[in-house]
Amino acid sequence: MDLALIDNTKEHVSDEHQQLVHDVLEFAGNYIKLPEDTEMSVTFMNNDEIQKYNRDYRGVDKPTDVISFAIEEEDDDDFALIMDEEMLEDLGKNIGDILISMDKVAEQAEFLGHSFERELGFLAVHGMLHLNGYDHMEASEEKEMFTLQKDILDAFGLAR
Repeated sequence: MDLALIDNTKEHVSDEHQQLVHDVLEFAGNYIKLPEDTEMSVTFMNNDEIQKYNRDYRGVDKPTDVISFAIEEEDDDDFALIMDEEMLEDLGKNIGDILISMDKVAEQAEFLGHSFERELGFLAVHGMLHLNGYDHMEASEEKEMFTLQKDILDAFGLAR
């Protein structure tokens, strides 16, 4: 997986925490059998920055823990690029971007009584599953997504 990690925080995310996000997302990608050429990004930020995205894109003027921006498949109205098979093979499939509030990671880890690392891993996997079409709006969808999240995190070693 081609994973871009961007640190927009004031305090700077440690190398260890960035490596954790990289490793848990790589593990999760393999777990759900994503193609090796899958591309995505994770941007670490503080509450003030994620609040702007939450307000502008979701209409909720308060900070949140994680936001996913999936890149949708091309539809019939999109401009299609004409490429031969070799060119297509060189392009990875970009599935989108995940924004994580590191302030919320700390707040929620303390509130829930588990490690900062477990909460960070949970939010990264949660965002990645959204990029891959999983959702929790309906009870059946929630059960499927939350069971998969738990299975991935437990198998990776970030059990609650």
